[in-house]
Amino acid sequence: MSSEARPVSAAWAWLGITEAELGEGLAILEMTPTPDMANHAGFVHGGMISALADSAMGRSLRTVTPGVARAMSFDLKLSFITPARVGEKLLATGRVVHAGRRTMVAECRIEAPGRRLVATASGTFAVTREKE
Repeated sequence: MSSEARPVSAAWAWLGITEAELGEGLAILEMTPTPDMANHAGFVHGGMISALADSAMGRSLRTVTPGVARAMSFDLKLSFITPARVGEKLLATGRVVHAGRRTMVAECRIEAPGRRLVATASGTFAVTREKE
């Protein structure tokens, strides 16, 4: 399965993550954080931002040919730029940077309304490719 529809995971369902756009090496996901995703300061908890970035990058891997049967992140770097607010729709754009046979690298930008940059991320993934 490369870019065709995939079943939604329980984590994606709980987080409210949906696919907005897919392309070769690209996945744009949306998430609107709810009050139970806030930290003590009232902003979106960094772990929720991390999960969104990891999901966007992981989904982008599954749009390349030959397809990816399995992907597992083993390195994740996240830089927080500005706080995300509960209730604002976040867009996470994941892009494949390197598509090797056994490892892949992706990057992600998470933006709030008005293209306000919330976070950037990069990750390295161990992958199992589908047979051609």
